[in-house]
Amino acid sequence: MNSPLVIDYYSDILCVWAWIAQRRIEELRQEWGERIELRHHYLDVFGDTATKMSQQWQDRGGYNGFGQHVIESAAPYENAIVNTEIWRDARPATSANAHLILKAADLAYSPEESAAFALSLRRGFFIDNMDIGLLSVLMSLADGAGLDVDRLNNYIENGQAMAALLKDYQAAQKLALKGSPVWVMNSGRQTLFGNVGFRILNANIREILDHPASEVSWC
Repeated sequence: MNSPLVIDYYSDILCVWAWIAQRRIEELRQEWGERIELRHHYLDVFGDTATKMSQQWQDRGGYNGFGQHVIESAAPYENAIVNTEIWRDARPATSANAHLILKAADLAYSPEESAAFALSLRRGFFIDNMDIGLLSVLMSLADGAGLDVDRLNNYIENGQAMAALLKDYQAAQKLALKGSPVWVMNSGRQTLFGNVGFRILNANIREILDHPASEVSWC
């Protein structure tokens, strides 16, 4: 059996477009199974939400205006449920704490379990309106997901989780990724950004699998 096609998937846990894209991830898994390998990475879009709101949304309603934007963005997608109070009461100061714990889960368990926990965090924020910028909330959600909090803390305390997170952030900068989510395929030759539909993703994957990199002609 040939090696699976690696898709490096970069997102910010607080990004509504990554929440919307979750359904497409599930569809791709159903379509391609073991022929693709989705590797989850994180980038810094909501690393400092207070500054983001003051610089980009100050004249458009601030947090409340951004919350309405999130609701309207997700409205056409029935699988991307968004709480009507999003960004009103719960205002995560940063996505970095969530990303850090997800990298700890990656190290302590497996990429698959970390990805499943990432979905739990997104549900906690977008559906249940929880402040997933708070470490106490994140650890409570980890415990509820069956993850050993002490085991996670060990990787945070020894710096390995932070090193893994910075590796993601630095890779995103090197690739000049400006937003979330981003799909990087074919050893970096193809990058798809933002609200990319399933048909486009599927067509790109099919093209790469039918014409592997080894067949690329160079001038």
